[in-house]
Amino acid sequence: MASMRDIKRRKVSIQSTQQITKAMKLVSTVKLQKAKTRAEQSKTYFDYMYKTVTSMLAKSGNINHPYLVAGESKKKAVIAITSNRGLAGGYNANVTKLITNSDIPKEDAYIYAIGRKGKDFLARRGYEIKTDYSDVINEPIYKDAAEISKEVLNQFAKGEIGEIYLAYTSFKNTVSHIPTLMKLLPVEMNEESNNEVTTTDKLTMMNYEPEEEEALNMIIPKYITSLIYGALVEAVASENGARMQAMDSATSNAEEMISDLSLKYNRARQGSITQELTEIIAGANAIS
Repeated sequence: MASMRDIKRRKVSIQSTQQITKAMKLVSTVKLQKAKTRAEQSKTYFDYMYKTVTSMLAKSGNINHPYLVAGESKKKAVIAITSNRGLAGGYNANVTKLITNSDIPKEDAYIYAIGRKGKDFLARRGYEIKTDYSDVINEPIYKDAAEISKEVLNQFAKGEIGEIYLAYTSFKNTVSHIPTLMKLLPVEMNEESNNEVTTTDKLTMMNYEPEEEEALNMIIPKYITSLIYGALVEAVASENGARMQAMDSATSNAEEMISDLSLKYNRARQGSITQELTEIIAGANAIS
């Protein structure tokens, strides 16, 4: 059985850790409120952007455009959004697991990393880190998303990559965060959009003004940028939500450990007192 000194030392250590986890929970809670508001305000726009573009393309018939056809290259760009810090439960692991367990072969993947945790993990697993945008996740702005979009679109246009994917954590609510792997290019019409066209078959086919190629050259980059920015905003909210939950669980676990150690300490103290009394009584009996 551990001595009273060892138990007391461990209890003090856990109490110090508990103070840290409490402070981190409070900080994450404050950051979450700001990030949650930002994510909720922007989510509607980005959802409708996605639905509108896919629906528009579904009603356009067969269009021969580079953004709608997979390139000849087998290389696939994966924009992986994780965090720069840990202590967020399974937040980072869920995104990296999504990539490693996907149908994208390791040797064909170019990782455009946003977040050091994901970058380091994937690099250790042998994935090629094409570009590191880790600083972007600290305070994402639309300009950052536009730069990332421009970079991957240039690589797509040059034929160096044939497909573009986005891996991030979708923010549903404070306690629900969904790891998501989305294909950005070539643009695919989702099933919902196709069903919409089928049920409303009487709609006139989409007409473009100016020409369809010129219109898509303007629309698709803005579409890609919007999705990347939306993913960044949701990822920040998800990260803070995950960290708040992790720190809350850590604080609760520390409380349980402290209670258990307090009980052990009291038992050890009671045993020590009982032993001393026994020795005093035995000594007194020996003298008499």
